[in-house]
Amino acid sequence: MTDILPRETAGAVRTTGGGPANAYTELARMVATSGLMRRRYGYYWTKLIAAPVVLALVLAAFVLIGDTWWQLITATVLAIVLTQVAMLGHDAAHRQIFRSGRWNDWTTLVIGNLLVGMSYGWWQHKHTRHHANPNKIDFDPDIDLPVIAFTPEQADRRRSSRKGPVRWVIAHQGVFFFPILLLEGLSLHASSVRRVFSKEPLRRRPIEIAFILVRIVGFVALVFVVLSPGIAFAFLGVQLGLFGVYMGMSFAPNHKGMPLVPAGMKLDFLRRQVLMSRNIRGSRLLDTAMGGLNYQIEHHLFPSMPRPNLRAASGMIAQFCNDHDVRYTETGLWQSYGIVVRYINRVGLGERDPFECPLLQQRQAV
Repeated sequence: MTDILPRETAGAVRTTGGGPANAYTELARMVATSGLMRRRYGYYWTKLIAAPVVLALVLAAFVLIGDTWWQLITATVLAIVLTQVAMLGHDAAHRQIFRSGRWNDWTTLVIGNLLVGMSYGWWQHKHTRHHANPNKIDFDPDIDLPVIAFTPEQADRRRSSRKGPVRWVIAHQGVFFFPILLLEGLSLHASSVRRVFSKEPLRRRPIEIAFILVRIVGFVALVFVVLSPGIAFAFLGVQLGLFGVYMGMSFAPNHKGMPLVPAGMKLDFLRRQVLMSRNIRGSRLLDTAMGGLNYQIEHHLFPSMPRPNLRAASGMIAQFCNDHDVRYTETGLWQSYGIVVRYINRVGLGERDPFECPLLQQRQAV
């Protein structure tokens, strides 16, 4: 099972001659000099124009096709298109598209709230905490989910509080991880609605509420106007289910099964981001399918780097990590899914035998 980093190792990497503390500054200077942080306006304007056009075409086809079970194909296409649009919103939220923060914010609001039906404010609050402390226990919301246990402590608590079939499910949770993603699309919409109507602080709340209501209520109304009730429910089930699976399969390989960081541990920024992240190697087609999330290490080190520059940056960053004895993890797509399932299963079974831990191998280096 993936290791929980030993505290004494953290102390070593923080106190070694100032090297680790200055390493990221050196890397950032190299990346800036290479020009890889420059905006890619042609690339993004093409996508920003294409996104609403493609969505409009899919919805037009949906209306023209009418009340037929063939609409389940339309639902599949729409799930893929909406996931790609959501990934574009992710880029805008990370300030990858424009230099202006205001332009990026409004782009994310339109894409996320109005086109996809996900709250920008909810996503920003959750995702910012993840980026600050990936895989850190009690800090990273992505490893604190109500359904799947990602740490031995979570699994122990759930086993002790539940009996019978539920305990068996926890012990075999890796098998259920990807089927559970069928509910992720519904969960994302529900979390967004709860956030915009909650009492928690939220910038531009009226805009977020208006956009989400137009998107969710308007879309559901359109579906039931065009389709009979049975086909309409099936259409929504397929669209939401596949949207959740596609989103989950794009994000799951990035950190699941990588080392966990104890709540009290502090690491320098370079190691905090690189050692807890996993890249997925593949072609440019994979880059497009995963929205650049397959370059998770580069994305975590430089969140505002435009997506099309991530591939070019990966070679430089991998070499830099190798030169500084920081393990740079890269696997194939299907291999990563296998790692995720095995890891989650072993957590559920309560096994604590560690995988090879990257930081343990750095003790001599530091």
